[in-house]
Amino acid sequence: VSFCTPVLDLPPTNKPCLEQVEEFLGPHPDYDEEEEERKYYRRKRLGVVRNVVGASCGGMIIYSVYLGLLQMQLILHYDETYREVKYGTLGLEDIDNKMLMGINVTPIVGLLYTPVLIRFLGTKWMMFLASGIYALFVSTNYWERYYTLVPSAVAIGVVIVPLWASLGNYITRMAQQYYEYVNYKDEHVQEQKKPPKGAFHSYIIIFQSVFYIVFHVTLYNALFSLVSPYLLSFSGASGKGVIENLNKTVLLSLPRSLLLIEVESVLMGAAFLAMLIFLVLCGAAYRPTEEIDLRSIGWGNIFQLPFKHLRDYRLRLLCPFFIYSGFEVLFAVQGIILSYGVCAVGMEKLWLLVMVYGLSSSICSGLALMLLRLPRQIILLVGAFMHFVLIIALMCWSPQPREPSYLPYLLVLIALWGLGTALNKTGLSTLLGMLYEDKERLDFVYTIYHWWQAIAIFIVYLWSALPMRAKLGLLLLALIVACFCYVQMERRLAKKIPFRLPRIPRPRHKVKGYRYLEEENSDESDTDLSDAEADADADEKDEDERRLVEEDRNTDDDSQGSPGPERSGVRDRRKKHDDKANEQAAEREDYVQHTMD
Repeated sequence: VSFCTPVLDLPPTNKPCLEQVEEFLGPHPDYDEEEEERKYYRRKRLGVVRNVVGASCGGMIIYSVYLGLLQMQLILHYDETYREVKYGTLGLEDIDNKMLMGINVTPIVGLLYTPVLIRFLGTKWMMFLASGIYALFVSTNYWERYYTLVPSAVAIGVVIVPLWASLGNYITRMAQQYYEYVNYKDEHVQEQKKPPKGAFHSYIIIFQSVFYIVFHVTLYNALFSLVSPYLLSFSGASGKGVIENLNKTVLLSLPRSLLLIEVESVLMGAAFLAMLIFLVLCGAAYRPTEEIDLRSIGWGNIFQLPFKHLRDYRLRLLCPFFIYSGFEVLFAVQGIILSYGVCAVGMEKLWLLVMVYGLSSSICSGLALMLLRLPRQIILLVGAFMHFVLIIALMCWSPQPREPSYLPYLLVLIALWGLGTALNKTGLSTLLGMLYEDKERLDFVYTIYHWWQAIAIFIVYLWSALPMRAKLGLLLLALIVACFCYVQMERRLAKKIPFRLPRIPRPRHKVKGYRYLEEENSDESDTDLSDAEADADADEKDEDERRLVEEDRNTDDDSQGSPGPERSGVRDRRKKHDDKANEQAAEREDYVQHTMD
């Protein structure tokens, strides 16, 4: 009492001291909470833009390095004199065939392991790991042997589908985050409720367009690396196979070993730069709790989710377009640029043909911004119509070899094909983001898209020896089927035919795992409950869990993804049970406090 009395009888002279303390501890007089909040979300939006640009530049650099190195490697190994002088009987031609086989064949099983890799690593770290595999491929060229080149090529084939699935999901996720940071004052954003339908569309269109505008820069100088083994596949619509008895010495002079090492070192530095861009500039796509949720639903469920998504008729009807997307980009290289372009104007103009194709694809990717004002069907159908006309024209044209006068016509033809490619690639990625905007994660949707593309690339790898008119016929058939299926999908959506939208199963955290979102109190004791009440609650809880498990196994009953009546009833009973437990815990706490008082 003697200690507290002076404090209670403070003299009036100490009031300024208390005011100073309150002023020090209180808010700053110039602090504007609304302005600080606005600045905070502006920084968040700039961070999202940085993520999109970083992912686009990282993908562009890593593919420029990969295609450029493959170009140099295959051209050198094709030269017979270079092989004999440098490597003797090492068998580089056989190594190149096995390497291309590993790159093209391995992705066809990507549907089986891609969801598991993304579940284990996450979206950002999957992109970083894939860029590291591409850097590994660059490093193996310092020592060109079968046991270095072929395994690294197989590793690249393994990460192609996961890399593209992660990139597509990452760009779409950034569009969703940007919308949240722009509309942070809206009630549904603050309460983390479902946004209005079509809220993300404009940001998805813009971000996907930016990604493909940047990525297609890769094609400026590196696209023809994929076609180096086919440089002698001539000539127009009448061509077939490889011209025999042709001189296989294509180099004017043999490059010095030191020069090759310097070039590979530059490419290695660029590959490390791409890895640093993914690591430093690209932020996480999901919150840590959301990544933990994905890892808590079980390996089996993760493995099944791509196959469950295929039960959605929208995705099934888009599969032919996915296949055609893989056909057309490789045909542009092996068919148009080589079988038509190189045949007509010679190898000397190959760089010009490739650059025109890349420049056209990059610039025309910006035409996807038309979707901000026009219906979404326009971009895909216009690109398909452009390719349809060009395929018919190519069927009727067989240019004469070494005719430089054909160069202007070839440049226009290649630029128009690049226009169709840009509309196809950008349109498909944008369409998937728009159709599945309300999905929790789009990893599985983009996995299906790029897996079908990998199947198409494998088919192109198999048909390389077919006559050109047979290739054009198959390409035209794939285009017609793709357009027909896409129109059918849009008609069903216009009629509001329900579709199956499988949900990601609820995370089931174990006691030894993460318990950050458990609704019940793990420290609560049931000693105050009677045995009958405890048994009844336990039975009710087991019944609820059983129904939830059954619902997760049969998610097709709810085609639009909304909770059914049984699930709502289970949630209501669980909520009542939790409220009852909380009330009992509060009563016990009040009783203990009263006893202590």
